Amino acid sequence: MLGADLRRVERMAQRGEIPCQKVGGQYRFNRAQITEWLQQQMGGMSHDHLAEVDAGMTAQRETSQDELIITPMLNREAVTTNLGSRTKDSTLRELVSLATATGKVYNEQELLDAVMHREELCSTAMEGGIAIPHPRRPLPDAIAEPILVVARTQGIAFGAPDGRLTRLFFLTASQDDRHHLHTLARLCRMVHDEDFVARLQEAETPAEIIELMTGREGEVVTLPR
Repeated sequence: MLGADLRRVERMAQRGEIPCQKVGGQYRFNRAQITEWLQQQMGGMSHDHLAEVDAGMTAQRETSQDELIITPMLNREAVTTNLGSRTKDSTLRELVSLATATGKVYNEQELLDAVMHREELCSTAMEGGIAIPHPRRPLPDAIAEPILVVARTQGIAFGAPDGRLTRLFFLTASQDDRHHLHTLARLCRMVHDEDFVARLQEAETPAEIIELMTGREGEVVTLPR
């Protein structure tokens, strides 16, 4: 899951950097706790660390290193350059509404409740005017397949660590933990590029955003790990 070797994970455990317990001289790791920890850490990880997590999830899911996982989720109905919301809650509602417009959501209220609960625990806003709202847990009964909403706003206060307004939102939800973490890692790698983010902020149409996202993911999966 971490894309790290045994010695590195052991050092992280010794320093208290990762959730674990020591039982009978052995470190024990709870998958749910590691999943929760990873979700909270990804926004602040370096590009190299994100690449390791991406590679780790690729191995976990037994997929090829050059598989595109973001591009297949891009849907014209779920991409907008003009999200009109001005508050955190109304933004989340509008993002979930866009997800529902794809026809892939079985239970809109369950998705909204899950996303809002995640934000109450800790904001998903990152530095650079970006946020990746998502549920804490997979939602196999609420969605038909993995979902990604891409939206741009004029900028709202969303709890970013650098205090900046958030302009770009990537709402995502999956049906299993592995795909969920893989999606988060790949998205974070993609937005770890100021030029790409600037081009997304200047895009005039949903089609242009989809083209930029597709091209950027292609670049990311061909980068040396």
